[in-house]
Amino acid sequence: MDNAPTTDISAPSAADAQAAPTAGLLAGKVAFITGAGRGIGAAAARLFAREGARVLLAARTEAQLQAVTEEIRAAGGTAHYVLCDLADSASVRAAVDRAVELYGRLDAAFNNGATSVPPGPMDQAREADFDHAYAVNLKGQWLAMAAEVAAIRATAGTGAIVNNSSIGSLGGNPELPVYGALKRALNSLTESAAVTYGPEGIRVNAIAPGATLTEKIRFWEERSPGVLDRLTAQTPLRRIAAPDEIAEAAAWLLSDRSSYVTGTVLRVDGGTRA
Repeated sequence: MDNAPTTDISAPSAADAQAAPTAGLLAGKVAFITGAGRGIGAAAARLFAREGARVLLAARTEAQLQAVTEEIRAAGGTAHYVLCDLADSASVRAAVDRAVELYGRLDAAFNNGATSVPPGPMDQAREADFDHAYAVNLKGQWLAMAAEVAAIRATAGTGAIVNNSSIGSLGGNPELPVYGALKRALNSLTESAAVTYGPEGIRVNAIAPGATLTEKIRFWEERSPGVLDRLTAQTPLRRIAAPDEIAEAAAWLLSDRSSYVTGTVLRVDGGTRA
């Protein structure tokens, strides 16, 4: 992964800082979303904007970010984007700071960005893949959470953070052992942060999606044909989730309607782990 510098070609305006929709689940909130160029992150950006939030989309691929940002604006939402590499600490901090620069505050953050690891037994994982996954899926999340807590504390005062984990973190994961281990560590960081920052009114939760139709699962299907059929058969609802369904859970946890929920890892898996 290239350590892309954090940039944003969208200039802030007085309207960006002042506009605060009064309707919707996230009305009046400023939300920061990583991995927002595609999949669950893009679905979340669209949903959060529809629910009244002013959003800042972050990822590494500008063309994807620009397309989703323009889509949100065309629908009447307020959105900007920033290039961000979760493996680069300066890039992560600058991206979070950009939300405050644009909108004057930070209320909510969805740490969705992650990198996939080639499926296979633990002894076949490459050290380079492990190191890269650690830098993005765990260290990058830690960096983002620390920056988000600081920004929420300095501006909104209280707020909420949601980390995107996986049901693969909730038990043995022989096909994706590195990915599952790092997501389990993220669950622990989530719980520790909830206990640490709860007294300040900052809630921290995670969601654990089951099989979801994203590029990652399509890549897995290419590597191991039949995976989608097998996962569907293992799911009581007998279907794979759409990214929008996962985003709905994140939106609820970031909203005031979940005001007494913190430190949880919420399964959104169609009953797979029931």
